[in-house]
Amino acid sequence: MMCLASRSPRRAQLLRQIGVPFWVSAADIDETPRANESPAVYVERMAREKAQALLASTNEVVLGADTSVIIDGQILGKPVDEQHAMDMLKLLSGRSHQVISAVALAQRGPDGDRCETVVVMTDVQFAALSDAQIRNYIATGEPNDKAGAYGIQGLGAVLVESIQGSHSNVVGLPLYETAQLLERWQVPLWQPSASQETA
Repeated sequence: MMCLASRSPRRAQLLRQIGVPFWVSAADIDETPRANESPAVYVERMAREKAQALLASTNEVVLGADTSVIIDGQILGKPVDEQHAMDMLKLLSGRSHQVISAVALAQRGPDGDRCETVVVMTDVQFAALSDAQIRNYIATGEPNDKAGAYGIQGLGAVLVESIQGSHSNVVGLPLYETAQLLERWQVPLWQPSASQETA
């Protein structure tokens, strides 16, 4: 059974949606961007390092993923507090930004470790938001654990005017590209068995 190297409930739900059996074990890695590292290179490295970090503890296929919100070449991670969320949402308001996700599969093998990654970008057009709308959204608590301080799959859906590209990518796992990757690795889709949580 595949290991999901993430505690993201959104990624777990997306994998369940396409019927992939998995168990969860979060990877503990340094997520600091390197100097002059492009957003696409950063998210790909994060996904790969998350997957590879768990290879010592399992022989199963490990899926790592990372998602970043990008505007003006700047990576917006998760807000550290309400003011940080306010600043992010003001920056996104009325503008287009990109959401980049990377997915990595890794597995130990007799001839060495194997790893393959895919990177997907979606353009997102944000609505113009008033300060009151931003404060009200922040008060819901939803932005707290979201890259870019919003969740398109939740209450934050009304902040988005339109997207170009994969909707599931904005949620945190591009399903079409992930399914293609899983099929190449002979990880079955559309299975009825439920996932299992582990420490």
